[in-house]
Amino acid sequence: MYRELDVLVQGFHYDDMQSESLYDATRKWCFLIPPIFGPFQFFIDAPFGRFAPSNDSIFVVDGIKSWIIMELVSPISFIAALYRGPWAASSSAIFTPQVILTSLFIVHYLNRAIISPLRTPSRSKSHIAVALFAVVFNLVNGTLMGIYLSSPTASAFLAGAFSRPSFWAGIILWACGFAGNILHDEVLLDIRRKSKAKGKRNENKLGKEHYAIPHGYLYRYISYPNYFCEWSEWFGYALAAAPLPALMPLTETMRTVQPPWLFLWAEVLFMISRAYRGHQWYHKNFPEYPKERKAVVPFIF
Repeated sequence: MYRELDVLVQGFHYDDMQSESLYDATRKWCFLIPPIFGPFQFFIDAPFGRFAPSNDSIFVVDGIKSWIIMELVSPISFIAALYRGPWAASSSAIFTPQVILTSLFIVHYLNRAIISPLRTPSRSKSHIAVALFAVVFNLVNGTLMGIYLSSPTASAFLAGAFSRPSFWAGIILWACGFAGNILHDEVLLDIRRKSKAKGKRNENKLGKEHYAIPHGYLYRYISYPNYFCEWSEWFGYALAAAPLPALMPLTETMRTVQPPWLFLWAEVLFMISRAYRGHQWYHKNFPEYPKERKAVVPFIF
């Protein structure tokens, strides 16, 4: 009987080792892929939003519904990995920093996946390729984040988090970024509400949403303050949730970088090109667009 139990335990240990190896390999690929593919978006327009396809096609999907579906993938995979992953969280993890960080992640996606799109008066259609890419990204990212927060690495790092100034600084930065994201999104939503009330929606020949120059708050300095605030939000989250990765050599960076920092890394490298293309679009379509306004980083870029 003891022999059978020993074989069973070894089998579970082998499965755990496979899961850990897959987790580590996925982390490394998530570090390598964004700098390889992100720069390509400086030269192409992702087919959604102001760059949505103008023709009807089976590959063009509803903007609001596709957004809700693709964004819900992240919190669902996060929760599944947190409680069903190789280091599944137990009830003993309650009242620890992991609970706070889990709550912040869920709150972000509750707003992003449900509240925000349901409050949107209208949204341009999207090519299905964009939605599918987002589903894959959110599935991988949500899973990595959930596994990390239940991992021994996170538990060790967060053991003394409440007495660490960087933890609370990160939480405050997350809150400021989250609030700023909502605030600047509200400016865009207000433009859509007003245009819809005036009957301006789809007034152009391409049948897209009505666009206007946004003003107020950080729009005074940059075209995409919602992007900048989201980066600030996830920088704060990473600062609170994970140790800083080694910067050199590259192999050591890939070994030590944890999912919260990978999320920030991917967001910046994939979104900065979209901000640049959108910034160019504003200048092209609005001759009166403020010349001093930068794309996404105040006073810099």
